[in-house]
Amino acid sequence: MSAEPRQKWPIRARLAIGSTPRRDVLVIIMILGAIATLHLLSDTTPQAASMHLLFRKLYYVPIMYAGFAFGWRGGVAVAVASMLLLAPHAHTSSGMLVAQNVDNLYEMAMYLTTGLLFGWLRDLEERKAADLRQVSLRLEQAYHTLEERAIQLVSIQDYTEAILRSITAGVIAVGPDGSVATVNVAVERMLGMREEDMVPRKIGRLFRDDGGLDGILMRFLNGQSPKMVSDLQAVTTDGRTLHLEVAMARMRDVGGRPLGAVVTLEDVSEVRALTDQLIRADRLAAMGELTAGVAHEVRNPLGIIRASVQLVEDSDGDPTRVREAARIIKQEIDRLDRVIKALLDFGRPSAPTLRPTNVEDVVDDVVLFTRQFAVQAHVEIDTQFAAADPIVLADADQLKQVLVNLVSNAVQAMEDTGGRIAVRVWDDDEFVLVSVADDGPGIAPEVLERVFDPFYSTRDSGTGLGLTIVHRIIDQHGGRVEAQSTPGAGTTFTIALPATSRGKGDR
Repeated sequence: MSAEPRQKWPIRARLAIGSTPRRDVLVIIMILGAIATLHLLSDTTPQAASMHLLFRKLYYVPIMYAGFAFGWRGGVAVAVASMLLLAPHAHTSSGMLVAQNVDNLYEMAMYLTTGLLFGWLRDLEERKAADLRQVSLRLEQAYHTLEERAIQLVSIQDYTEAILRSITAGVIAVGPDGSVATVNVAVERMLGMREEDMVPRKIGRLFRDDGGLDGILMRFLNGQSPKMVSDLQAVTTDGRTLHLEVAMARMRDVGGRPLGAVVTLEDVSEVRALTDQLIRADRLAAMGELTAGVAHEVRNPLGIIRASVQLVEDSDGDPTRVREAARIIKQEIDRLDRVIKALLDFGRPSAPTLRPTNVEDVVDDVVLFTRQFAVQAHVEIDTQFAAADPIVLADADQLKQVLVNLVSNAVQAMEDTGGRIAVRVWDDDEFVLVSVADDGPGIAPEVLERVFDPFYSTRDSGTGLGLTIVHRIIDQHGGRVEAQSTPGAGTTFTIALPATSRGKGDR
């Protein structure tokens, strides 16, 4: 028998009892030889016929053994060998194998059938065992993979918890109903409470006074408010006042289903205190500059008035000299009046009356006011409107004051050379923007840094408060104003106002 079938189909049962393919072959040969010998020896006995029937059945033993050990190939091979060993006896005992000994032919067919069937069943079982081993191997590999993933998840969880424990900001995870799910150590330190005392309470109940935090969170969770960052003042349960910067972010699972939100609390009490100190210091510095500017602006006219009065005293009643001195005195008094008026406008600005205002209409009015003044200085004013929605919440009169100031400054910068002013209106996702650009001589960088400072002016007749008032008005409207200039190429002032219709102007 060939060794190839034995190598192709390893036998678990044979391995279990410690046998080898070579030993199996020897056992089968010995059994076949023993049965054949018994056949030959029985021919000399009186009971030969009955003994032959018994010995013929014994051939099934090596056939089944071969089928069990080597599969259907082994079973068929031993069945054929058994047929060959039985054939001489059948021929000599009956004379004609086919015609007179049908039982022997039937027995040989059964040899083949038994060897084939028993071997096939064994091979089928072996294939099932092999499949089970493959499944077991795959399951074992999957188990190892899951085990590795579990270890990775535990490591990631430990790493995440280490990060949450290390950061100074408080992190609170809340469910869709606003109830607290987890908090980090920073929240426990900040509020003076343990996590088990906070879960699953509503976030507002963690404070004596939450400063409206619970309401902001619920509106955010319900999608009623897009605001994700808030500044508020809260009082803890032990009476401490906290200035908090609150940030919120929605939590969703892999399928996009909302799970709640993550609320980050940053205690900015110390930062707020330092900021207040800096603001006070800045105000004192600004007051000092303002005092110096007022003293300078007032001292010069008073000096001229004093000199003019002295001139009247020394005129000996000369009408011409008296009239000249009176003219100078009135001129300086008017100058003092302008300074005081500008100072009052700066120091006590009127609160803007905010209502929906079309910026393009305001620009048209301003251009109408200033066009004659610009024509006299040989300056052209062009407008360009590109805003999809130019509506803002603004005080139209104060906005006109701002634009008239910017356009007038641009005209005065080009009154000797002439030029062109471009007033442009456009918008983006958050702001409506207005720019006033001229092609005049421009502003030097060191001067541009101070254009919004009080009493800083490059013109002798200027009070230095015009652009300061512009800055103040735009601040009151929640916007910003910026200046850009290139010496020799012109100057551009840009105003950005919150766009009301997109929910950005109501502040």
